[in-house]
Amino acid sequence: MRMRFTLSALALTLLAGVSARAQEPVKGAADPDSLFHDKNKKLDAEKQVAYHIEKDLLQCNHWDEAGKWLTEAYHQHNPNVTSGLAPVMKYFGNRKQTATCDKLTSPVFAVVADGDLVTVLSARTYKDRQGQEYTSTWFDTWRIKDGKADEHWDAATKQQ
Repeated sequence: MRMRFTLSALALTLLAGVSARAQEPVKGAADPDSLFHDKNKKLDAEKQVAYHIEKDLLQCNHWDEAGKWLTEAYHQHNPNVTSGLAPVMKYFGNRKQTATCDKLTSPVFAVVADGDLVTVLSARTYKDRQGQEYTSTWFDTWRIKDGKADEHWDAATKQQ
């Protein structure tokens, strides 16, 4: 009886370990640029604002051009960045610019536009307590106003 219990416990432990590693990785689309288009002209224009934020600002760090894509007020719901164009430019502006910025390379897998909101979903890599990498989903949502992002939400938590 004791041996059967021990073997059952061992089998459950092994299965738990397998299922913990059996997660399907989150992967970006083969052509993320194509996700930023819509048949509806208004939604297409709004997706293009999100595209330029993703590519020109977040990927290529051309924060000197942020005024093309963000309003002066730029209401920020990320707890690490103050609202307003100038504070956002200051927060991100010290990052090194990428010389060539032809295509989006972020692992984006979906872009959803509805009304004045555009949400970009992408894969993000993290490390667990044992140092093992795994992927999960990250999101950025922007409210578009007069051709620029006026408000932003994401999944960020306070930096320690």
